[in-house]
Amino acid sequence: MKLKTLLFILLFTSLLDAKTSDFSIIVHKPFNAGLVDITQNYDRSITAVGFINATKSTFHKKSTTYTNPYNYLESLSKQYGTRIHLIQIKNNANISFSKTINLAKFAKPASIIKTPSNGYFIGGYTMDGSEVLLLLDSNMNIIHSKYFGTKNYDRMNKLVALKDGGVLAVGTSFTSRSSHDKLFDTGLGNDDICISRFSKDGHLLWSKKYGTVHDDRGIDAAQANDGSIIVLGTTSSDKRNSVILLHLTQNGDTIWMKNIPNKVNLYAKSLLKLRDNTFILSLYELDTVGKEQIRLIKCDIQKNIHINKLLSTTYSSQLNDIQEFSDGKLIGVGSVNDALNTDALVMILDNNFRLLQQEHYGGENYDIFNKAVILNNTQIAVAGIHTDKNSNENNMWIVKLNNDATLASIAINAQGFYHQLCNLFKNEIKKGKVTIKENLIIEFKANILHFKAGKYKLTQQQKQFVKNFSKKLIPFLYAHKNQIDALKINGHTSSEWKNTKFTNKYLNNEELSMQRSYETLKSLFLQQSRSRQNYLSKILQGSGINYQAKIMTHKKEDKAKSRRVSFQIILH
Repeated sequence: MKLKTLLFILLFTSLLDAKTSDFSIIVHKPFNAGLVDITQNYDRSITAVGFINATKSTFHKKSTTYTNPYNYLESLSKQYGTRIHLIQIKNNANISFSKTINLAKFAKPASIIKTPSNGYFIGGYTMDGSEVLLLLDSNMNIIHSKYFGTKNYDRMNKLVALKDGGVLAVGTSFTSRSSHDKLFDTGLGNDDICISRFSKDGHLLWSKKYGTVHDDRGIDAAQANDGSIIVLGTTSSDKRNSVILLHLTQNGDTIWMKNIPNKVNLYAKSLLKLRDNTFILSLYELDTVGKEQIRLIKCDIQKNIHINKLLSTTYSSQLNDIQEFSDGKLIGVGSVNDALNTDALVMILDNNFRLLQQEHYGGENYDIFNKAVILNNTQIAVAGIHTDKNSNENNMWIVKLNNDATLASIAINAQGFYHQLCNLFKNEIKKGKVTIKENLIIEFKANILHFKAGKYKLTQQQKQFVKNFSKKLIPFLYAHKNQIDALKINGHTSSEWKNTKFTNKYLNNEELSMQRSYETLKSLFLQQSRSRQNYLSKILQGSGINYQAKIMTHKKEDKAKSRRVSFQIILH
């Protein structure tokens, strides 16, 4: 896969290159970095949240004299750690904003949520064991922050958007550091699921612990149509790992808890609420040879399991996140690894978990997709981690996919389309066969491509040219399909029509121009594969222009050149 590299400055293929540029962006930072979540903004740009590793001395310089070398070494260890970092990307793949959130404590993010006021909620955890919630404005400035959790070592795993504009923090409270800590006695087990609810202003409404007498961890959650909450977690004891579901009221009271039955150890990755108010659990288990295999479960709010399906794969695979398209299809992103490397994984599934498409992306090292968001145009933005060849450092990675799991292209404007078309058809332009205008109209210029007076059927030369022409144009349009509104094929005539009055002359030329459009459209369409025909059926438009756009040379109509067809690309 072709990957573009960013070292604070984005480099990508020039618009003058006829080859389309894949929307795959790698951001290098000093030391390890990565992206964990992604969202779309109201202006259609995307924002991803991740982490970098930096020194605290950059932000808090303090002069101290040490007499003990061990104290000095300890102070150095406290100066280096993980910080939350945000990146905003435009449709043209330019980074419009890049900012590190400077907290007093080192912290790592878990999730990002767009707020109705065009800001963000960021959820995460500090390196010393607290959960943290940040409310940012549209410029990514902190307007409210909250450190919370128990006196144990707490860790947030997911931040979930709620209907009232607030958020739900899902995480784990690990074993207390001290047996004298009262929380050690009042905890449900060793490690417990911690759920905290916040208002739309970021104020803590309640925080509660859940689980069994064993080690329990909070993984994900979703809000049902009635406002209640489904929580996905895991429980483990004596080398046995299983998955549990909890149903909570809006106030956090337990309605029921269910253990998902399975013959082997089961691990949880994510939870998704579907439009029909059922829920999908993305899980994985180990097969007899120790390979990770994906298991998907669909259940409802009454604890009923509708589908329980194992997706057997050749290599170890996990789906870290699943999202639902408006037509009910699903996309899952995660990782697949063999003995040599780990690749990012994309799966397209139907609503019964039947695999429709699978793609792997990455280089020769470690690559993984962590989170996906379906965009307004049905493309998918994905956040993850990429590792360069012969490197041990992870990098931030953002990819855009089409809804068939193929890589999307970087969006270009009309001027960019014009330059790419000119480069694509540079040989035809040089030989005088076509001309291309900045309004994306392509005219057939060569004499052999013009029609005889009153004729509309294509000659063999015209058919062959349309065939060769479409072999270049159609793949180009398909690569940019999310920017294409229509491909118009316009038929033209000269203004003549012998021995007839104006009315009949106009109507006859109108019919003739539509016939020329149709014959060209038919010839182009029949030469395509079924998949390309399906695509063209959504954008092709035939029309008769009559002699409204007749060719004028030295203020005189050139009748022969006026009898033609032209193509026009219409962008969104």
